[in-house]
Amino acid sequence: MSQSQAERSWYNHQPLEERKTWYSAVAQAYNRVRPRYPQGLVERAIELAQLPNRARLLEVGCGPGTATPSFAQFGFSMVCLEPSPDAYQLARENCKPYPNVEIVNTTFEEWTLEPGYFDAILAATSFHWVSPEVGYAKAASALRDRGFLILLWNMSLQPAYEVYQALDAVYQTYAPSLAGYETPEKQQESLDKFAQIILNSGQFGDLVSEQMPCEVTYSIEDYLALLGTYSPYIGLEPQQRQELFQALGKELENTCGEKVKLSYISAFQIARKV
Repeated sequence: MSQSQAERSWYNHQPLEERKTWYSAVAQAYNRVRPRYPQGLVERAIELAQLPNRARLLEVGCGPGTATPSFAQFGFSMVCLEPSPDAYQLARENCKPYPNVEIVNTTFEEWTLEPGYFDAILAATSFHWVSPEVGYAKAASALRDRGFLILLWNMSLQPAYEVYQALDAVYQTYAPSLAGYETPEKQQESLDKFAQIILNSGQFGDLVSEQMPCEVTYSIEDYLALLGTYSPYIGLEPQQRQELFQALGKELENTCGEKVKLSYISAFQIARKV
Protein backbone atom coordinates (compact mmCIF):
# COMPACT_ATOMS: atom_id res chain seq x y z
CA MET A 1 0.00 0.00 0.00
CA SER A 2 1.38 3.42 -0.95
CA GLN A 3 1.70 6.25 1.57
CA SER A 4 -1.20 8.10 -0.07
CA GLN A 5 -3.39 5.02 0.06
CA ALA A 6 -2.42 4.35 3.68
CA GLU A 7 -3.26 7.94 4.57
CA ARG A 8 -6.67 7.78 2.93
CA SER A 9 -7.49 4.38 4.40
CA TRP A 10 -6.52 5.47 7.90
CA TYR A 11 -8.24 8.85 7.80
CA ASN A 12 -11.53 7.58 6.37
CA HIS A 13 -11.96 5.29 9.37
CA GLN A 14 -11.84 8.17 11.86
CA PRO A 15 -15.07 9.66 13.27
CA LEU A 16 -16.14 12.95 11.69
CA GLU A 17 -15.76 14.85 14.97
CA GLU A 18 -12.16 13.67 15.34
CA ARG A 19 -11.35 14.49 11.73
CA LYS A 20 -12.34 18.13 12.30
CA THR A 21 -9.34 18.75 14.54
CA TRP A 22 -6.97 16.05 13.32
CA TYR A 23 -4.66 18.46 11.48
CA SER A 24 -4.92 21.25 14.05
CA ALA A 25 -1.66 20.43 15.82
CA VAL A 26 0.26 20.61 12.52
CA ALA A 27 -1.65 23.48 10.90
CA GLN A 28 1.30 25.88 11.11
CA ALA A 29 3.69 23.32 9.63
CA TYR A 30 1.14 22.44 6.94
CA ASN A 31 0.92 26.09 5.97
CA ARG A 32 4.69 26.44 5.88
CA VAL A 33 5.92 23.29 4.13
CA ARG A 34 3.14 21.79 2.02
CA PRO A 35 3.82 22.69 -1.63
CA ARG A 36 1.48 25.05 -3.45
CA TYR A 37 0.01 24.18 -6.83
CA PRO A 38 1.75 25.18 -10.06
CA GLN A 39 0.12 28.35 -11.34
CA GLY A 40 0.18 26.99 -14.87
CA LEU A 41 -2.01 24.05 -13.82
CA VAL A 42 -4.39 26.38 -11.99
CA GLU A 43 -4.79 28.64 -15.02
CA ARG A 44 -5.29 25.65 -17.30
CA ALA A 45 -8.01 24.32 -14.97
CA ILE A 46 -9.75 27.71 -15.01
CA GLU A 47 -9.63 27.67 -18.80
CA LEU A 48 -11.06 24.17 -19.15
CA ALA A 49 -13.80 24.84 -16.57
CA GLN A 50 -14.82 27.90 -18.62
CA LEU A 51 -15.06 30.03 -15.49
CA PRO A 52 -16.49 33.51 -16.17
CA ASN A 53 -14.91 36.55 -14.54
CA ARG A 54 -17.59 36.62 -11.85
CA ALA A 55 -17.66 32.87 -11.26
CA ARG A 56 -18.81 31.57 -7.88
CA LEU A 57 -16.59 28.83 -6.44
CA LEU A 58 -17.10 26.54 -3.47
CA GLU A 59 -13.85 25.16 -2.08
CA VAL A 60 -14.06 21.98 -0.01
CA GLY A 61 -11.39 21.57 2.66
CA CYS A 62 -9.30 24.64 1.93
CA GLY A 63 -6.85 23.97 4.78
CA PRO A 64 -4.77 27.08 5.50
CA GLY A 65 -5.52 28.35 2.00
CA THR A 66 -2.97 26.29 0.11
CA ALA A 67 -4.72 26.70 -3.26
CA THR A 68 -7.24 29.44 -2.49
CA PRO A 69 -5.19 32.55 -3.41
CA SER A 70 -4.25 31.01 -6.77
CA PHE A 71 -7.94 31.20 -7.71
CA ALA A 72 -8.95 34.23 -5.65
CA GLN A 73 -6.47 36.48 -7.46
CA PHE A 74 -8.72 36.26 -10.53
CA GLY A 75 -11.52 37.95 -8.61
CA PHE A 76 -13.79 34.95 -8.27
CA SER A 77 -16.33 34.91 -5.46
CA MET A 78 -15.33 32.01 -3.19
CA VAL A 79 -16.89 30.23 -0.24
CA CYS A 80 -14.21 28.03 1.35
CA LEU A 81 -15.03 25.33 3.89
CA GLU A 82 -12.46 24.21 6.46
CA PRO A 83 -13.32 22.12 9.55
CA SER A 84 -10.05 22.57 11.49
CA PRO A 85 -10.26 25.72 13.68
CA ASP A 86 -6.51 26.28 13.42
CA ALA A 87 -6.36 25.89 9.64
CA TYR A 88 -9.48 28.06 9.38
CA GLN A 89 -7.71 30.91 11.18
CA LEU A 90 -4.65 30.57 8.95
CA ALA A 91 -6.84 30.58 5.83
CA ARG A 92 -8.49 33.80 7.00
CA GLU A 93 -5.05 35.39 7.40
CA ASN A 94 -3.79 34.12 4.05
CA CYS A 95 -6.91 35.32 2.24
CA LYS A 96 -7.12 38.80 3.76
CA PRO A 97 -6.08 40.41 0.44
CA TYR A 98 -9.15 38.89 -1.26
CA PRO A 99 -12.44 40.48 -0.14
CA ASN A 100 -14.50 38.10 -2.29
CA VAL A 101 -13.33 35.09 -0.28
CA GLU A 102 -15.38 33.83 2.67
CA ILE A 103 -13.87 31.15 4.93
CA VAL A 104 -16.38 29.01 6.83
CA ASN A 105 -15.38 26.75 9.74
CA THR A 106 -17.34 23.61 8.87
CA THR A 107 -17.17 20.29 7.07
CA PHE A 108 -18.67 19.80 3.63
CA GLU A 109 -20.92 17.12 5.10
CA GLU A 110 -22.38 19.59 7.64
CA TRP A 111 -22.43 22.63 5.38
CA THR A 112 -25.93 23.87 4.50
CA LEU A 113 -26.42 23.18 0.82
CA GLU A 114 -27.05 26.07 -1.56
CA PRO A 115 -28.57 24.23 -4.55
CA GLY A 116 -27.46 25.24 -8.02
CA TYR A 117 -25.53 28.28 -6.81
CA PHE A 118 -21.91 27.62 -7.77
CA ASP A 119 -20.17 27.58 -11.14
CA ALA A 120 -17.48 25.22 -9.89
CA ILE A 121 -16.50 23.21 -6.85
CA LEU A 122 -12.81 23.14 -6.02
CA ALA A 123 -10.98 20.71 -3.78
CA ALA A 124 -7.18 20.66 -3.46
CA THR A 125 -5.94 17.28 -2.22
CA SER A 126 -8.99 17.14 0.03
CA PHE A 127 -12.07 15.68 -1.66
CA HIS A 128 -11.02 12.11 -0.92
CA TRP A 129 -11.56 12.93 2.78
CA VAL A 130 -15.27 13.53 2.13
CA SER A 131 -17.54 10.50 2.47
CA PRO A 132 -18.08 9.34 -1.14
CA GLU A 133 -21.72 8.54 -0.49
CA VAL A 134 -22.23 12.20 0.48
CA GLY A 135 -19.60 14.10 -1.47
CA TYR A 136 -20.38 13.67 -5.15
CA ALA A 137 -24.16 13.93 -4.90
CA LYS A 138 -23.93 17.02 -2.68
CA ALA A 139 -21.33 18.59 -4.96
CA ALA A 140 -23.55 18.05 -7.98
CA SER A 141 -26.51 19.57 -6.14
CA ALA A 142 -24.51 22.68 -5.26
CA LEU A 143 -23.52 23.27 -8.90
CA ARG A 144 -25.45 25.06 -11.60
CA ASP A 145 -26.42 23.00 -14.62
CA ARG A 146 -23.29 21.64 -16.30
CA GLY A 147 -21.06 23.21 -13.68
CA PHE A 148 -17.63 21.74 -13.00
CA LEU A 149 -15.88 19.79 -10.28
CA ILE A 150 -12.17 20.76 -10.12
CA LEU A 151 -9.93 18.44 -8.14
CA LEU A 152 -6.29 19.43 -7.64
CA TRP A 153 -3.75 16.90 -6.40
CA ASN A 154 -0.25 17.19 -5.04
CA MET A 155 0.90 13.63 -4.54
CA SER A 156 3.28 12.70 -1.70
CA LEU A 157 6.76 14.16 -2.05
CA GLN A 158 9.35 11.44 -2.58
CA PRO A 159 13.14 11.46 -2.22
CA ALA A 160 15.33 9.79 -4.82
CA TYR A 161 15.03 6.01 -4.69
CA GLU A 162 18.63 5.69 -3.51
CA VAL A 163 17.80 7.95 -0.56
CA TYR A 164 14.69 5.93 0.21
CA GLN A 165 16.78 2.74 0.27
CA ALA A 166 18.99 4.32 2.93
CA LEU A 167 15.91 5.35 4.95
CA ASP A 168 14.15 2.00 4.68
CA ALA A 169 16.12 0.43 7.53
CA VAL A 170 15.03 3.30 9.78
CA TYR A 171 11.38 2.73 8.88
CA GLN A 172 11.70 -1.01 9.43
CA THR A 173 13.06 -0.34 12.91
CA TYR A 174 10.72 2.42 14.09
CA ALA A 175 7.56 2.36 11.92
CA PRO A 176 7.39 -0.61 9.51
CA SER A 177 3.84 0.26 8.45
CA LEU A 178 5.10 3.54 6.94
CA ALA A 179 7.82 1.93 4.84
CA GLY A 180 7.20 2.09 1.11
CA TYR A 181 8.20 4.09 -1.92
CA GLU A 182 5.83 5.82 -4.32
CA THR A 183 7.16 5.68 -7.84
CA PRO A 184 5.62 7.98 -10.46
CA GLU A 185 3.80 4.91 -11.73
CA LYS A 186 2.23 4.32 -8.31
CA GLN A 187 1.21 7.95 -8.07
CA GLN A 188 -0.35 7.69 -11.50
CA GLU A 189 -2.29 4.62 -10.38
CA SER A 190 -3.69 6.61 -7.46
CA LEU A 191 -4.72 9.43 -9.79
CA ASP A 192 -6.41 6.94 -12.11
CA LYS A 193 -8.37 5.53 -9.16
CA PHE A 194 -9.52 9.02 -8.17
CA ALA A 195 -10.70 9.61 -11.73
CA GLN A 196 -12.63 6.37 -11.80
CA ILE A 197 -14.37 7.19 -8.51
CA ILE A 198 -15.54 10.49 -10.01
CA LEU A 199 -17.02 8.74 -13.03
CA ASN A 200 -18.48 5.89 -10.98
CA SER A 201 -20.43 8.42 -8.90
CA GLY A 202 -22.79 8.91 -11.84
CA GLN A 203 -22.87 12.64 -11.06
CA PHE A 204 -20.07 13.81 -13.37
CA GLY A 205 -18.74 13.10 -16.85
CA ASP A 206 -16.49 14.53 -19.58
CA LEU A 207 -13.51 14.11 -17.28
CA VAL A 208 -10.24 15.78 -18.32
CA SER A 209 -6.93 15.24 -16.50
CA GLU A 210 -3.60 17.00 -16.84
CA GLN A 211 -0.47 16.81 -14.74
CA MET A 212 3.14 17.81 -14.46
CA PRO A 213 6.17 16.36 -12.69
CA CYS A 214 7.51 18.65 -9.98
CA GLU A 215 10.79 18.84 -8.09
CA VAL A 216 11.56 20.76 -4.91
CA THR A 217 14.45 20.95 -2.45
CA TYR A 218 13.81 21.02 1.30
CA SER A 219 16.04 21.35 4.30
CA ILE A 220 16.05 18.20 6.42
CA GLU A 221 14.10 20.06 9.10
CA ASP A 222 11.42 21.09 6.64
CA TYR A 223 11.21 17.62 5.11
CA LEU A 224 10.62 16.07 8.53
CA ALA A 225 8.03 18.79 9.22
CA LEU A 226 6.36 17.86 5.94
CA LEU A 227 6.22 14.19 6.90
CA GLY A 228 4.66 15.26 10.19
CA THR A 229 1.70 16.76 8.30
CA TYR A 230 0.75 13.39 6.75
CA SER A 231 -1.99 11.52 8.62
CA PRO A 232 -0.12 8.24 9.23
CA TYR A 233 2.66 10.18 10.97
CA ILE A 234 0.17 12.21 13.01
CA GLY A 235 -1.32 8.88 14.10
CA LEU A 236 1.92 7.64 15.62
CA GLU A 237 2.44 7.73 19.36
CA PRO A 238 4.48 10.86 20.21
CA GLN A 239 7.47 8.90 21.49
CA GLN A 240 7.50 6.67 18.41
CA ARG A 241 7.24 9.67 16.09
CA GLN A 242 10.08 11.47 17.90
CA GLU A 243 12.38 8.44 17.68
CA LEU A 244 11.52 7.89 14.03
CA PHE A 245 12.21 11.52 13.08
CA GLN A 246 15.48 11.62 15.03
CA ALA A 247 16.71 8.51 13.22
CA LEU A 248 15.48 9.76 9.84
CA GLY A 249 17.23 13.09 10.39
CA LYS A 250 20.56 11.41 11.15
CA GLU A 251 20.30 9.14 8.11
CA LEU A 252 19.33 12.05 5.86
CA GLU A 253 22.34 14.05 7.06
CA ASN A 254 24.61 11.10 6.26
CA THR A 255 23.03 10.49 2.86
CA CYS A 256 22.04 13.96 1.60
CA GLY A 257 23.96 16.53 3.60
CA GLU A 258 21.84 19.58 4.40
CA LYS A 259 19.23 19.40 1.62
CA VAL A 260 16.81 16.77 0.33
CA LYS A 261 15.67 16.75 -3.29
CA LEU A 262 12.07 15.59 -3.68
CA SER A 263 9.79 14.85 -6.60
CA TYR A 264 6.05 14.37 -7.01
CA ILE A 265 3.19 14.68 -9.47
CA SER A 266 0.91 17.72 -9.40
CA ALA A 267 -2.33 17.26 -11.32
CA PHE A 268 -5.92 18.31 -11.85
CA GLN A 269 -9.04 16.41 -12.77
CA ILE A 270 -12.02 18.34 -14.11
CA ALA A 271 -15.45 16.83 -14.68
CA ARG A 272 -18.76 18.35 -15.75
CA LYS A 273 -22.01 17.84 -13.87
CA VAL A 274 -24.29 15.56 -15.87
